[in-house]
Amino acid sequence: MEILTGIIDNYYYMVAIILFVIGMYTMLTHANMIKKVIAMNIMDTSVFLLFVAIGYTHGAQAPIIKEGADIIYVNPLPGALMLTGIVVAVSVTAYALSLVVKIYRFYETCDYDEICEIRSLE
Repeated sequence: MEILTGIIDNYYYMVAIILFVIGMYTMLTHANMIKKVIAMNIMDTSVFLLFVAIGYTHGAQAPIIKEGADIIYVNPLPGALMLTGIVVAVSVTAYALSLVVKIYRFYETCDYDEICEIRSLE
């Protein structure tokens, strides 16, 4: 019963794990490169959720310090790091999609298995 209560209280960790597993499964099982880029974004999102959830404290306030107040504050560092991570993830996504476009123009397909067949025929 304690395990179930712990899972319910920390559901955001479970959601992050489930999202990561969905992204990993999609990366490993699909040959379409656009689906792989989307799966990579799902995995990125799960990591962002996990880090922000780690920094969250229930009942805490924004880290604006007031004189003489005895208040619990939310840790701002994970949020700041995730903003940087989001910028990097968007850049990597744009670069990956540009590579997929170039590959599609050259091979006329986005399927990795078909590209391997075409390359083996050359």
